[in-house]
Order: sequence, then C-alpha cells, then structure tokens
Amino acid sequence: MTEVNFRNLLAIGIDVVSLANSAKRAGYQVYAVDFFGDQDLKHVCWKSQSIIRQRPGKTCGRLSSDFNPEALLQLTKGLLRRSKVDFALLSSGLDDFPQVLFELNDIIPILGNSPDTIKRVRDKTKFFGELKRLQIRHPKTTIAENFEEARKKSKDVGYPVVVKPLTSVGGASIRKVQNLHGLKRAFRHTHLFHGKILIQEHIYGTPASVSLISSRRGTVVLTVNEQLLGMRELGQQEPYGYCGNTVPLLADEPVISECRGMAEKIASHFSLVGSNGLDLVISEEGAPYAIEVNPRFQATLECVERVLGMNIVNAHVKACAEEVLPTIITNSSACCVRLILFAPRRSIVPDLSTLVEVRDIPLPRVVVERSEPICSLVVEGADRDSSLKEAKKIAGLIFRSLQSCG
Repeated sequence: MTEVNFRNLLAIGIDVVSLANSAKRAGYQVYAVDFFGDQDLKHVCWKSQSIIRQRPGKTCGRLSSDFNPEALLQLTKGLLRRSKVDFALLSSGLDDFPQVLFELNDIIPILGNSPDTIKRVRDKTKFFGELKRLQIRHPKTTIAENFEEARKKSKDVGYPVVVKPLTSVGGASIRKVQNLHGLKRAFRHTHLFHGKILIQEHIYGTPASVSLISSRRGTVVLTVNEQLLGMRELGQQEPYGYCGNTVPLLADEPVISECRGMAEKIASHFSLVGSNGLDLVISEEGAPYAIEVNPRFQATLECVERVLGMNIVNAHVKACAEEVLPTIITNSSACCVRLILFAPRRSIVPDLSTLVEVRDIPLPRVVVERSEPICSLVVEGADRDSSLKEAKKIAGLIFRSLQSCG
C-alpha cells in the first residue's frame, strides 16, 4: 500500500474499548468484535458483536471458561455478512491461535503483522533460541511436557523458577516455584497445565514493557512502561495477573536506553510492523530481560496516547500502509496510570458511566463473578505516585459501591 484509502475498520480481541476509541478519534468508522460487550464500546462503534451479552441481573461469565477464539471468528463472519469493513486491527486474545488468525486474515485483511509473523514471534519453543542468537538478555527458559521433565529441567534452570502455560491471558495460571515441593503443589492444579509448559528462571525486579511503532524502514520506540501485576487491593487473585500500567516507567536513563535498544533489535529481527509491545523484567541490578512480544495493540494504548499527545491507531495505519513513522515529542512531566479492577466477591455492579475516569464500563446491575474484571480506570497526573494514589482512591469508591450477590 502507498496511501490510506479505507475508512471502515474492525477492532477484534478480548477487550477493544481503548482501541476502538483511538480509531474513532482517528476518523474511522469502527466495528468491533470482543468478549465483554461493555456499554462504552457500543457507544463508540457503528456495530459490535460480543461473546458475552450483558443483561441486568445476569452474570457476565468467566473469561477463563467462556472465552473462545473461534467464537470471535464466527462473530466476525456474521458481522461481515451485513457490513463492509476494509481491515482488522488486533487487540489481545488471538496471539497464540495461529489457525484462527489465518482464517481471519482470509475473510478480512489484518492491518499489521501477518499471521506468519505472529506465529513466529509467539512460538515459545523457538523465540528464546532466536534471542540467544541475537545476544539479547532473557531468562533461562526451557519447555517440559510432563512432571518428570519439569522436575529435571527446573533443577537444571535453578530454583526459584516460574512455570507458565504456553498460552496465558493476562498472566493467568503463572506460578513462582521455590523448590520441588512447590513444583509438586503447582502440578496438583491440573487446570493450569495442558500439555507443554514453560519453565523459566525467576528474575527479581520490576515488570515493564516497551511500546513501539515499526515499519519496514525502522522502529520508533514510543514509551517504556511499568507493568502492575498481582495487586490484591484491586481484587486480582492471580500472583502474576495483569492489573494495569503506569506510563512512563521511572528508571535511570541507561536502563531506559537498553530497553529501547532491545525492542528495536527484536522488531527488526522479526520484521514487525505497526503497533507492538515487548514485555520485560528489569532486574534489581538494572538489567532488562526480554520476556515476550505482543505483536498487536497493547493495554497501554490510552496511557501512551495521553503522555505523548498522539493517536496510536493513526500512527499504526501510517506505518503499515505508508511506511511512515511518527515523530515523538515526550512530555516528561506527564504520567498516566491505568488500573483494572476485579470483583472481590460475586457482585452486582452499579452504573459507572458517570465516572469520567472509568473505561470498559459494564451495563448497570449486571453480575460480575469473583475475580473477574469489573472495569478499568485511566488517571493522568503530574507524576506516578499522585496519579496512582488518585486512581486507587477512585477504585475504593467503586469497590464500596458493589452489591454482594449470593
């Protein structure tokens, strides 16, 4: 492509509210297919289809059991029978399902990384071998197919280790294991492990990410971000469960520079295009370790847009379709925080649409199951601590407004 000559797009993934809003602000007519079907998504879209049909008094289901990538594909097919859409933009949820991506790309072109590229960068059996060849720092990583292999390989890697399913949404089912007894205990939770599992050296430090825009001509790093994981005060029960982010990460310039260089090298090697993210852990000594690539739009989207004063969908389209990369002007005094709130118990949710900081807004009076996401908060301030404090204050108001549901 040499110029942008399309106006209708489809945002597809588990949660696409921020992506749809960005696309709307960029001037596109937005269609959406997602899991939750929140009311603020329906307000911004021309048409939308969702796996969950929210109704007052009815449950919003459970992501772990009710999400099905094939269902997103079938909803897309139904939407396309009634609407003309030019291309699709990917949010989270389909990264590790290459067959669904190939079929999706056959019925509507994916603007961004091809299914082949996504498959390559998400193949954990090969990804870390590629990093080793590139001399990019990463945790020692191996794969086991059963407990006996896991026992041997955990010893080889060296405790403590992190055990992960090959596919995980939002950090679910990831466990830190201190010793053989802990490994046995983890394997008792058989729902965590289906087939192969990843065994990885545990790096003590700060979870982080890099947001970038790439084209065939190069890469521009947008921001380096702090990831917020396993925050019990937000209702998150998973120890590594994703709870949000702060943009930008507060760290010394040499650390930020190394994170940027690492992301640029990986993007070039895997020929990534458009909006991509690199997840990292920055050790206590200040050394970044690459963890995984998210080859699509990330949950940091709105925070990055606010801090940089840019539109990421517009930058993504220009990078993919015109090979034009954005010019970044950083406002170093700004900070933006996104928090995801999870139900501390089975709850009836009030009308949250009056709170300007709330995103992913459920319909009033729906039932949210324990540990399932309620909504997100986006708060911008002068610095990390004041922004996070304000976001937690609003979170407290929302938690107190929940009505228990037996």
